[in-house]
Amino acid sequence: MIPDYQSLMRLVLECAASGPRQISDVVQDISDRLNLSEAERAQMLPSGKQTVIANRVHWARSYLKQAGLVHNTQRGWYELTQRGQATLADPNIVVNNKYLQQFDDYQEFMSRRKDGTTDDAANGSPETLTPDDETSTPDERLQEAHRKLQTALAANLLDNVRAASPAFFEQLIVDLLIAMGYGGTSDDAGRALGQSGDNGIDGVIDQDPLGVDQIYLQAKRYAAHVTVGSGEIRDFFGALSLKKASKGIFVTTSRFSPSATQTARDLGLRIVMIDGAHLAKLMIAYNVGCRDKDILHIKQIDEGYFEETAG
Repeated sequence: MIPDYQSLMRLVLECAASGPRQISDVVQDISDRLNLSEAERAQMLPSGKQTVIANRVHWARSYLKQAGLVHNTQRGWYELTQRGQATLADPNIVVNNKYLQQFDDYQEFMSRRKDGTTDDAANGSPETLTPDDETSTPDERLQEAHRKLQTALAANLLDNVRAASPAFFEQLIVDLLIAMGYGGTSDDAGRALGQSGDNGIDGVIDQDPLGVDQIYLQAKRYAAHVTVGSGEIRDFFGALSLKKASKGIFVTTSRFSPSATQTARDLGLRIVMIDGAHLAKLMIAYNVGCRDKDILHIKQIDEGYFEETAG
């Protein structure tokens, strides 16, 4: 298990006990000291841009720097200050945010955070002035907040879709597939058939301008507790066979039973199954039924800007 960033603070000090250290090497050293598995070392933040262990080590170093326990010697390197050496020399000191609060430098940093004027080195700042109980880094909290917003949006989308008419739902699926790039750019490449009795087919997407290759759709607007069974998959398979189609997409606002999933695998045609959770994710990803509300730009240091040419 990867410790939280506060638990890494003493380790960050220990790694620089004998002199300046490069932060990337410290990440490796701490991973070795903690006996992290390969999976833990490779575990990424939800953004996919940085490993969790690297993010937490960087934030631990950043807070230590704000409290005056370490300082940067050059780009990507740090060393202990006298304050940091004194802290490390006392094995009884628990190095965490509560300990750092005794230092004026750290208190000033916290005040700047409150005013929104911090220039914190880790390219972000937590949202509270009382970080004693913080276990996740600001990056992790930001992305967790984003995940919660996405989860709430997905639930609201499904509620609205389930409350819509069957005809609206069928057209929504066509709109989504067009937004995803199926059917090219033709305005009439996709269409809902608009009648419930068309041999079990609710919509069709033309994959080429002449409509030679088509994808047929089945859309089931069910309540969350209703499960799509294997019988409905077989019925869709029969409808596809009548159309001499090689592929189809079955979409529901609920979920598929295990037998339905297995039936789709066993049949000779390619049937893609999209349940409610997957449908909501796709709608969010392709802005169908939702739109951008706020855009938050997260800035980071441009290291290349500060590189000076020797001589």
